[in-house]
Amino acid sequence: MDTLYTDRLILRRFYYSDLDDLFEYAKNPNVGPDAGWKPHGSKRESLSILRQFISSDEVWAIVYKDNNRVIGSIGLHNDSKRANEKARMVGYALSEDYWGLGLATEATKAIIEYGFEKLNLDIISVYHYPHNERSKRVIEKCGFKYEGVLRRAVIIYNGNTWDHVCYSMTRDEYFSIYKRNR
Repeated sequence: MDTLYTDRLILRRFYYSDLDDLFEYAKNPNVGPDAGWKPHGSKRESLSILRQFISSDEVWAIVYKDNNRVIGSIGLHNDSKRANEKARMVGYALSEDYWGLGLATEATKAIIEYGFEKLNLDIISVYHYPHNERSKRVIEKCGFKYEGVLRRAVIIYNGNTWDHVCYSMTRDEYFSIYKRNR
């Protein structure tokens, strides 16, 4: 896993020293549920997730350069809905304190570039729940194309079943959108 740099962010591996920052954003009841996970109820719960992040090569810590704090996470995961070894799904969570600043879009664009240029992916998908308009805006700003709705696709932590709104970007679309001015 490479460390990625953008204008305002560093995307890097998670470290155990990130526990307090992770817990700070993950305990917020406005953050986790929009991504389908339960807000963290304790640092012990955050530590369990942090261990998973550290042992994985799929999840980056989103570090805000201005204060050197971890303000979220972003990952390139296997897309269980596609039987293609060169397909990945991007997923992200961002501290509510940093919503509306374009940081999720900035991080996602960096991950898209990494996926197509470093990992040689064929396609990157991204999903949001129908009610998550903020995530929808991030996805559209990044240039993903709408595919459709997978109805009743996910059962989240509290037993609710939600649709998944699906978008994707192919390798050719990436080079057309992001590299046309080079």
